[in-house]
Amino acid sequence: MRIGISCYSTFGGSGVVATEVGKALAARGHEVHILSTAVPPRLLGFEDRVTFHEVTAAPYPLFESSPITVSLASKMADVAAHHGLEILHAHYALPHALSALLARMALGDGLKVVTTLHGTDITVVGADPSYLPMVRLAIRASDAVTAVSRFLKEETDRTFGVDRDIRVIPNFVEPPPGESSNCRSWLAPAGAKVLTHISNFRPVKRVMDVMQVFERVRREVDARLVMVGDGPDRAEAEGFARDRGLDPWVRFTGKQLDIGAVLACSDLFLLTSATESFGLAALEAMAYGVPVVASRVGGVPEVIRHGLDGFLEPMGDVGAMAARSVELLSDEPRRRAMGESARDRALGDFAEGPVVDMYESLYEDVLAPPRTTLDLGSSAR
Repeated sequence: MRIGISCYSTFGGSGVVATEVGKALAARGHEVHILSTAVPPRLLGFEDRVTFHEVTAAPYPLFESSPITVSLASKMADVAAHHGLEILHAHYALPHALSALLARMALGDGLKVVTTLHGTDITVVGADPSYLPMVRLAIRASDAVTAVSRFLKEETDRTFGVDRDIRVIPNFVEPPPGESSNCRSWLAPAGAKVLTHISNFRPVKRVMDVMQVFERVRREVDARLVMVGDGPDRAEAEGFARDRGLDPWVRFTGKQLDIGAVLACSDLFLLTSATESFGLAALEAMAYGVPVVASRVGGVPEVIRHGLDGFLEPMGDVGAMAARSVELLSDEPRRRAMGESARDRALGDFAEGPVVDMYESLYEDVLAPPRTTLDLGSSAR
């Protein structure tokens, strides 16, 4: 198949999943074209049968802001026509799904549009009255729609009231590389425990809860905190670390391409979000055998089994999260056992192969010619 994939170029889950799906499809022999405003982080380096197309919005004096939806649609139409694309797979409803629908209108009904909903395009952006009608249109008009969790599917049904099938196709992880990492030498001295948080540092991630959990853990455990990522709440978190005297034990790394180098030497992963439609960062930690202490929100319970792969506590309950963290970090055999359970869960139930199979099956269904109903009465006559 010849497939176009559109996604954001950020470090967020939608861009990660879109890129990894594209690479996996290309490895199976499909022709993949990825469209974005910049090269997605997971696409760095040459990939056979994968072509990247940069989307730019030309400035014009009458435009108060760059019309990225129209520019993306134009690029989609051009790439689809030139390369004979059969499917445009839009990751995130706005602007990608709307742009794909515009491209389909420009080229005709032969081009199919698949939309994958990732979370905030439904729970935050899509629920905003300014955008809700257009997100509803994108969902209704797509040839197929998927959501990354049952929670997100149900939230979409509740928010938009769309009467259509939405398939749940979860995110996935690849097995970590086998080589060992020497990250302990720069993350923590011998004997110290390493807690890790990875996010875009936006308010929904509640990074100040991470800082408060760590402050409580430090009172009882020799621990270090590694904060991977960047965003609007980073400055407040750094200020908290300095004001509370935690600065020597907290490391802010900024955005990192190789998060595996950190996860390979982590003892515990913290996910304190106000909402998560899936929790891809937690799943990646689990693949490295790192148990997770997380908020019991959204689709997270579909990924983390409480008491087996980690612990789930009420959102905002930093006391309970800190107590669970200390409980695990103070009992190494139990922490290791829970980490093994987390690894088995991630690499078993969320393996790449079966998930990519689901996408391939969906594409085949979308491209299949419509079934004709046999008129037995006229045949008999």
